Amino acid sequence: MSDLVDNPEEYFRQFVPLRGALLSELEEEALREDIPIVGPVVGELLFILARVTCSERILELGTATGYSAIFLAGALEHPGGRLVTIENDPALASRARNNFSRAALDRLIEVRVGGALEEMEKMTEPFDFIFMDIEKADYDGALPHCRRLLKKDGLLVADNVGFKDAGPFNRLIAGSSEWKYVNLFSFLPLHSPEHDGLCMALRL
Repeated sequence: MSDLVDNPEEYFRQFVPLRGALLSELEEEALREDIPIVGPVVGELLFILARVTCSERILELGTATGYSAIFLAGALEHPGGRLVTIENDPALASRARNNFSRAALDRLIEVRVGGALEEMEKMTEPFDFIFMDIEKADYDGALPHCRRLLKKDGLLVADNVGFKDAGPFNRLIAGSSEWKYVNLFSFLPLHSPEHDGLCMALRL
């Protein structure tokens, strides 16, 4: 077996995906204002997962300034593709709308302002893909809504499952027969934080 590379974190930093001026600006803004974002590695992963699942309807829980939504909406290929993203903070939602316009993706994205759980309760339309990045203590409460709103074989991706507050969610999905899941603890350059867990789960 080959030896592991020396200094793997520094080694893999050189392979962080390239991104354009807008995303780089949002990364600098997030660092300056302490706004948690997924960073370019997880962003590119979201793009790949949305594209390979041929997702036409995507739901995002937690918009912030729109960083992750830009990756998700960019993956939409179907002419009727749509991303619905929910943000509790009206000021952040306004900033996100502006960023979507700058990215020329505003026609694909609907921003709903309100609490994620409350907004999900009102929703009935099926989604192909859900990305969850809200308060971690709300993850377990959101899981039944995700189960209801995801189509069969739809994909749920939950960020920050390495946080203590995500513990109830991790235990709930691990004990459920309604999901096929994997939790990955990873080094994620420019993610908030850089060492964290991601959960990917298939709705059965």
